[in-house]
Amino acid sequence: MSEAPGMDAAALSARSGKYTVSPVGSEKESKFHFDGGDKYYYNGDVNSVASTRSEAFSGYNTLDTPPNYQFYSNTEVHGRSRKARPSLFQLHSILQEDGLAPPLYEEANGIPHGDSSEDEEETEPPVEPTRFGWVQGVMVRCMLNIWGVILYLRLPWITAQAGIGLTWIIILLSSCITGITGLSTSAIATNGKVKGGGTYFLISRSLGPELGGSIGLIFAFANAVAVAMHTVGFAETVQVLMQENGAMMVDRLNDIRIIGVITVTCLLAISLAGMEWESKAQVLFFLVIMVSFASYIVGTIIPATPQKQSKGFFSYKADIFAANFVPGWRGAEGSFFSMFSIFFPSATGILAGANISGDLKDPAVAIPRGTLLAIFWTTMSYLIICVTIGSCVVRDASGNLNDSLAISNSTSCVGLACRYDWDFSECINNRTCTYGIINYYQSMSMVSAFGPLITAGIFGATLSSALACLVSAPKVFQCLCKDNLYPGIGFFGKGYGKNDEPIRGYLLAYIIAVCFILIAELNTIAPIISNFFLCSYALINFSCFHASVTNSPGWRPSFRYYSKWTSLVGAIVSVVIMFLLTWWAALIAIGIILFLLAYVLYKKPNVNWGSSVQASSYNMALSHSVGLNHIEDHIKNYRPQCLVLSGPPSSRPAMVDFVSTFTKNLSLMMCGNVVTGGPSTAATEAACSSSHVTWLNKRQVKSFYRGVVADDLRSGVQMLLQATGLGRIKPNVLVLGFKKNWRKDRPCCLENYIGIIHDAFDLQFGVCILRMKEGLDMSSTILTFCAISVTVDTDISDTIPQLRTVFQSRQGKKTIDVYWLSDDGGLTLLLPYLLTRKKRWGRCKVRVFSLRQIRLNEILLDYSRDAALIITTMPVGRRGACPSALYMAWLDILSCDLRPPVLLVRGNQENVLTFYCQ
Repeated sequence: MSEAPGMDAAALSARSGKYTVSPVGSEKESKFHFDGGDKYYYNGDVNSVASTRSEAFSGYNTLDTPPNYQFYSNTEVHGRSRKARPSLFQLHSILQEDGLAPPLYEEANGIPHGDSSEDEEETEPPVEPTRFGWVQGVMVRCMLNIWGVILYLRLPWITAQAGIGLTWIIILLSSCITGITGLSTSAIATNGKVKGGGTYFLISRSLGPELGGSIGLIFAFANAVAVAMHTVGFAETVQVLMQENGAMMVDRLNDIRIIGVITVTCLLAISLAGMEWESKAQVLFFLVIMVSFASYIVGTIIPATPQKQSKGFFSYKADIFAANFVPGWRGAEGSFFSMFSIFFPSATGILAGANISGDLKDPAVAIPRGTLLAIFWTTMSYLIICVTIGSCVVRDASGNLNDSLAISNSTSCVGLACRYDWDFSECINNRTCTYGIINYYQSMSMVSAFGPLITAGIFGATLSSALACLVSAPKVFQCLCKDNLYPGIGFFGKGYGKNDEPIRGYLLAYIIAVCFILIAELNTIAPIISNFFLCSYALINFSCFHASVTNSPGWRPSFRYYSKWTSLVGAIVSVVIMFLLTWWAALIAIGIILFLLAYVLYKKPNVNWGSSVQASSYNMALSHSVGLNHIEDHIKNYRPQCLVLSGPPSSRPAMVDFVSTFTKNLSLMMCGNVVTGGPSTAATEAACSSSHVTWLNKRQVKSFYRGVVADDLRSGVQMLLQATGLGRIKPNVLVLGFKKNWRKDRPCCLENYIGIIHDAFDLQFGVCILRMKEGLDMSSTILTFCAISVTVDTDISDTIPQLRTVFQSRQGKKTIDVYWLSDDGGLTLLLPYLLTRKKRWGRCKVRVFSLRQIRLNEILLDYSRDAALIITTMPVGRRGACPSALYMAWLDILSCDLRPPVLLVRGNQENVLTFYCQ
């Protein structure tokens, strides 16, 4: 069997896939057949098969079709198969002469349009799930999620602590981050069809599974914790009402816990009822909040009653506005970033609409329009409430009607209320005031024209936000589970009903929420969420920036009102604020992301979403390759870049493993395959190239693969020698196997083999010939294995075995014997040095011999019988003066009967080593 690079690609590729391919040279050469009763054409893609049983055209012999939306879709319509355009092979190949015209188009499952199986039963179309528009599905949902517990229960307190001026800065900074994120989300959401999974889907399909998976887990967890935050806000309000009416179950904290658990259980029941019921509940909550806002605004205009004045409300006053405009920090939480960390979760509801992207009628339209309008209107509402509450209510008040100056006998009144005939000096000096916007969380209810409406608004805001988060977390987590990026979570990906409801995910989110509800402290829960949401926003913004800066043709969002630099600023600001809020929490969040990222990078999930990371890799490779053109070659930077004539790489695994040993992570390796045959062979080789690359990847060999089709072996190798590579990244050493059967083979084959060596020298290539006693060609073994293992639906890359070779084992304390007979520029010495840099060869000792060619084989047998590898200088035969048979005999005698592998090396007579440092 010849060790020359092989001709077996066609035979191997004939076993690939579901269809059979007639071998080259048979009577039905270039005919592709479907394994059924009818005649079909195969183009290498199981989803594109054309039948010859249609009469769509009459007398016009073509399969060409006009553009069709379904050609670009990856989903199917119930009742009919998805269309697929004809393949290039089908368009330009000769049709079967059976008298039938070609079809207008083909079907993805191999059955042409209009042709249905008689045995196929009629099935009812599935019930169309509930879909929402941009108002109800996105804008209202986002506004409800933003108008959460912080608005009613903490915004007046934040205003008192930070002052109106800094509170506006906090609101605008939060809105700036969320606004930029909204623009980035809109751009990503309009760059193709968005499915379910919300934020996780957007990031993972943009940045890839590594970052997408980690942020998906964190974002789902953050939403589950947000359920607890809003529920605790609701429970806190109910507990205050109970306390005001003299009712108490246990104590304040335990009452909040009990009310919170009962509430979140009721919300779970609404969620399990389905999205339709949940959406109706959200509309009801929205109307309640609108009424509460109207009651609050009216309340600020109505003149204050003595009861309200005793609690610090005096209607609009310029001096109250002036006093509350500046900060009044109090307590351990009295700082700008503490207030920001407490307020920021109230701005994080902007993704509530995107999180149910799978339930929207048109996500590409609904997400941008609804999200940005929600950000605008909620920002205006926050600013208005901040300035109105800060203009009407003083910071401290006692709530005691006897503190009026008309009754009090105090001569030294302290506080702004003195101007309005109220003396709160005692509680101010003793720090025992229970009212005023810095002491009383329910200040909006006190100001309102009808207090119970604010209470209803608090109920509506907290419950709607909790409900939205309770729906968002399982939806995002379900999509993550279905992608199988992490082990042990697939159980939660199962959906139920027409809306594919993640019931198991609901239960998991419920359990997480209950655990955090037991904390029962709103100011403790809110900062925990802030870092997780900021992580999500940073990655969404970075996704938009990264997709834009890579200049990928696949990045073409229909939403144009975004800037890649604005997105980058948004990402940087989000990360900076994470550390300014709570640096240790930021480190924990980033550490979790890096851990999850490392796991996915290690596992390498079998997904390909066309992410911007892939586009960036191409850009970087292209840029660096072009940049090498401006760098002059230097001896110190010489690397042996090998073109390995392996044929199908799996047929000569020993040669592939050996070259990979010294080129891995160092230089270029290119496996070349020459296939002889006609156009049909070219199609076969094109179809099989991916399987060869897959085999190399599974073997962890860092090599490229290049196959060519030529009339003979030498012509194909000439193509490879001249055309492979890119710029400076091109082969400079040719590696081929020793031709063992040169005595029995046809003279023309021997001439071609020796001619390949001469061609390499003519093109200034170094040449290496690897010889092993047991041979290199394993094609027969592989074909036997494939014949046993292959089935109808088996892919060739899954059936080709990974045969173990001697070069995959540790060589121990053996020797690498180098016989440097002629100075070839140093390649003979460089290769053994590169081998010893690898772990498998690191303990080997390099021995260098200088003898002449006379009786060299005897010397090799005497001194190197136990070596791990013998490397010797390859003699050069003059073209025309040394016959091919004589030169082949020379190489044979030099390396025959040796147990260790032998590598014959000849450099191109140019220096690859230097003694100097410059």
